[in-house]
Amino acid sequence: MAVSSMQAVNIIGLMEHIDEVITVLGESGVFHPDEVSVFYNNLRDFTHLQTKNIYAEPLTNLKAALNLTKRVFPLTDVSDFSPSFEELESFSSVTTSEIDSLVEAREAAAAKLEEEKRNLSIAEHFAGLDVEIEQILKMKYMKAHFGKLPKDSMEKLEAYKDNKYVDFAVCTKDKTHCWGVYFTPLSKEDEIDRIFEGLYFEPAELVGEKETPGERIEGYKKELPLLEKQVDEAQRNLEEYLDDNSEQITRYLSKLEELYLYSGIRSKAMQYHNSFIIVGWVPAENKKQIKKRLKKIRSVELDFADAKEEIDKRPPVKLKNCFLAKPFEFYTDMYGVPNYNEIDPTLFIAITYTIIFGIMFADIGQGICLSVVGMLMWKLKGMKIGRILTPCGISSVVFGTIFGSLFGFEHVLDPLYFAMGFKEKPIEVMTSKSIIVILLAAVAIGVLLVITAMCLNVYSSIKQGHIGRALFSANGVAGIVFYSALVFGMVAELMFNLHILTLPYILGLIVLPFLLIFFEEPLDGLIAKSPDWKPESWAGFIMEHIIESIMVLLEYVTNTVSFLRVGAFVLVHAGMMMVVFVLADTAGPVAYWPIVVFGNAFVMVLEALLVSIQVLRLEYYEMFSRFYSGEGRAFEPVRIIND
Repeated sequence: MAVSSMQAVNIIGLMEHIDEVITVLGESGVFHPDEVSVFYNNLRDFTHLQTKNIYAEPLTNLKAALNLTKRVFPLTDVSDFSPSFEELESFSSVTTSEIDSLVEAREAAAAKLEEEKRNLSIAEHFAGLDVEIEQILKMKYMKAHFGKLPKDSMEKLEAYKDNKYVDFAVCTKDKTHCWGVYFTPLSKEDEIDRIFEGLYFEPAELVGEKETPGERIEGYKKELPLLEKQVDEAQRNLEEYLDDNSEQITRYLSKLEELYLYSGIRSKAMQYHNSFIIVGWVPAENKKQIKKRLKKIRSVELDFADAKEEIDKRPPVKLKNCFLAKPFEFYTDMYGVPNYNEIDPTLFIAITYTIIFGIMFADIGQGICLSVVGMLMWKLKGMKIGRILTPCGISSVVFGTIFGSLFGFEHVLDPLYFAMGFKEKPIEVMTSKSIIVILLAAVAIGVLLVITAMCLNVYSSIKQGHIGRALFSANGVAGIVFYSALVFGMVAELMFNLHILTLPYILGLIVLPFLLIFFEEPLDGLIAKSPDWKPESWAGFIMEHIIESIMVLLEYVTNTVSFLRVGAFVLVHAGMMMVVFVLADTAGPVAYWPIVVFGNAFVMVLEALLVSIQVLRLEYYEMFSRFYSGEGRAFEPVRIIND
């Protein structure tokens, strides 16, 4: 549970060397630029070097054109390539124009091909008409409407049988429509058109003029191969252009990407007379590497400072975790990265999430499936959640062994338990005695985790220098004593008939800590030696904090009871699988195994989703809220990422 040590770096040099400095910082891939105003208060004589990234437009235009080609151009090392901005802009403009022209030719040919295919499809529905299309469309007193009607609308035509002008001549039929034509006198056109519009008539345009539909179909069949050749030729021209210019495109694209990125450093730099100032952050392990390269640049002066001494400047945070906890950084990032002087909760969530998930999803077979699916999600799709599901599935296998569940079969492992010396499986989930034990165990887990979260808050508060919060807050030492004493006392009295809730116990371990929590603010002010530690009105302070104290007590209760869902999901899993087997038994031997397999798949998918969400809720609301703020900012170095 740690973050990488960071160093604040302050770089000053002559303007003539700024490009060299920016190149070194950019090539390092570990420099996080920051605003000069964060490090310097008086900026009256400072000016910004650049407010607009001049490389944005040529880079965006070139990438947009390349995206149309569907060709991928991997970025390459261009440290030895130094074209001027004018050359970069000119190359982008010319290349973009040429690619756009080739793509436009390809798209035009493809569009023409699709149009002809569509026209052919329409014409084939009227192949039986042995008359020129032009003669039908240019009748003097009648107007023809070619198109299609839904089949159910054909039946509705019976309602208009008294109207001699409402008739639809069918040429062909498909699964859903009848294709044909209706004729209207010019004087009745509006009326008849409204009727057919109400019948969901869809007009179709016939092309051909002095040809019959059959002749036009033959024409299309001759034209289509020619159009396909045009599309292929246009695509071939584009591919040849890209092949011939591939090396140049790659170099210019890489240089534009590099300069665009490095321009982000320049935009934060400031000029003071003939000098520049660049500030930022680097990981401590990269300090020597950057220092060595920058020292070679004449006029450059460097100043490094440990981030612990620059907390007020909000150092960026780079999480550092072991390979087991690394996947769970995904959840930490979702909540918010820690402040630099705050503990990293990733290892905590990795351990607790995996264990709680395993308890709630306890099944050997389904756990194995979940691990395999998680691994495939990560390896094939790069889904971060897949890396989390893999250890969760392993945890499910462990607890599935304890509960004796294998794809919902609750007694298939009984021989194993007998061989180990057990008279029966360790936990029979659905018995009344086990249900109570499981629910009480879930609450006990909740109590333990809540106390652990409070202990983490004490450590984090001391680390950040908030001694008052560590001692007197509801999640500090006073809160730990109050909560622990209250829970321990109630358990001893109600479950073990031990009378420990004596007056000294109550006054010393419950009342006194509660009063310390109640007066946390003035006590914190006293410890911090604040001159205004006293509230303006003690009466107002007491009234306000009575309500807050009630909320604190309710929070203790709700946070604890919330862990009942851990035990509830153990019971839900067993109950759902019981339903699956009841259905399978009822369906008979033929359908038994299909129902069991489908039921397992359904339960596994549903429970994996619900358990993932519920455990994450416990982490965020019942535990993180007690010791973690997540208000830090992530370490985002200037680094070229090749998609």
